[in-house]
Amino acid sequence: MQDWGAIRHAHSAEGESIRSIAKRLGISRDTVSKMVHSDEPPRYVRKPSANSFSNYEERVRHLLSKNPYIPATVIAERVGWTGSISWFRKNVARLRPQYTPADPADRLIYEPGEQMQCDLWFPKAVVPHNGARPISFPVLVMVLSYSRFTLAQMIPTRRAWDLVLGMWELLARLGYLPSGLLWDNEAGVGRRGSLTEEVMVLVGTLGLKITQTKPYDPETKGIVERTNGYLGTSFLPGRRFASPDDFNTQLAGFLEGVANKRVIRRLGASPEELVLADVKSMREMPSLDPLAPSEKVRLARDYYVRVAGNDYSVHPRAIGSFCEVSYNHEEVVVTSQNQLLARHRRAWGSGLTVTDPSHVSAAAQMRMEYQMRKPLAKDEDLFRDLGEYDRYFGVMI
Repeated sequence: MQDWGAIRHAHSAEGESIRSIAKRLGISRDTVSKMVHSDEPPRYVRKPSANSFSNYEERVRHLLSKNPYIPATVIAERVGWTGSISWFRKNVARLRPQYTPADPADRLIYEPGEQMQCDLWFPKAVVPHNGARPISFPVLVMVLSYSRFTLAQMIPTRRAWDLVLGMWELLARLGYLPSGLLWDNEAGVGRRGSLTEEVMVLVGTLGLKITQTKPYDPETKGIVERTNGYLGTSFLPGRRFASPDDFNTQLAGFLEGVANKRVIRRLGASPEELVLADVKSMREMPSLDPLAPSEKVRLARDYYVRVAGNDYSVHPRAIGSFCEVSYNHEEVVVTSQNQLLARHRRAWGSGLTVTDPSHVSAAAQMRMEYQMRKPLAKDEDLFRDLGEYDRYFGVMI
C-alpha cells in the first residue's frame, strides 16, 4: 500500500511525528501508529469460520492419507455426506494435493536421429463420408524429436494394419529410419508391454525399435502432442476438404510450405534446416516392396469379402474356393491361384458395401444356369454298387 510506505518514510526518514502525520492525512493517530510499527502493509484477513464441510474434514483427510486417489464420490459415501456433491468435490480437490506425491517432469535432450514420436490426431468432422455428412478419420502424425520435422497423413482406421501401412508410407517419404519410434498405449500398436503381431512385422522388416510410454505420462511424447495442437489451430481452421485424398494433399502442402519452415524459438532454426543433422545419423530406408496385409478366406455363396469393416464383391466363379485378400490404404485386391478376381478402391468408413456391376451380372448368369440345369431321368440309378470300391482298392472278400 502506497500510504503505508509513505507514512513509514515520513516518520523514520523525515522525522515527522505521528501526531502531525495523522493531522496531515486526516486519519486517526492509532491508525498511523499501527502503520509505523507494522512490517507489512495492512490487509483485510477474514477469520476462518466453520462451514458444512468442517465437521467432515478430519475423516476426509484420514481417507486421503490411506489412498490419495480415492474418488470424491466414494469419500462422500464413506463419511456420510448428504450436502451438495459439487461443494464436497471442491473441498476434496483442495485437500488432495497435500497427500498426492509429486510427479517431477525431466527436461529431455534428444540426439540427432535418435527418436521419432508418433501419435494419432483426431480432427473435427471435416471429410465427407460417402457423399453424406462429414466425419472424422484419424491422422497419423510422426515428428523427429531433434529437429521437430513433421510428417503426417490421414488414414482409414486406427486398426493395427492401417497404422503399420501409415508408418511405412511416412518413413518411405522421409527416406530414412530413426533409431526408434515412440508411441503411447495405442491398442493397434500394443498393450501391456507387448507389441501387436502386425507391428512386429514392421519391426522385423525395417529393424526398428518401438517403445510405448507408460500410462499417464503424456510429457514423454510432448513434442508430438504439441504438434497435434499446432495442426488443430494453424492448419485446420478455414479449410474445406472434398475427400481424404484432398485432405492429405492440403496437409502435405502445409507441412512442406509452412510447418517445417517455421523457426522453432527454442531451437533457433526451422525443422527443415535441422533435419539435415537428423538424416546424417539415420539409416536409409531399404528398397523393399511396401507391406501388404493379406489373408485367405473361402468365398461363400454371398460373394463378398470383408476388409476393415467393409464388404467388397468378388467374381462369383470363385464361390467355394479359397481366395487371397490383400489391401492397402488405396485398394483391395482379391486373387485365387494368381488369377485376379476383384480390384476395388478402398472404402473409408465402416458398414459400407462396394460392388462391381460385372460381378452382379456374372452371378445372375450363373444363377440362371443353375435353375435351368437338366433334371435327372426317372430311371437313372443314383446308387453305386459297393463292390466297385472293393475292386478299385483290390479288396478280396
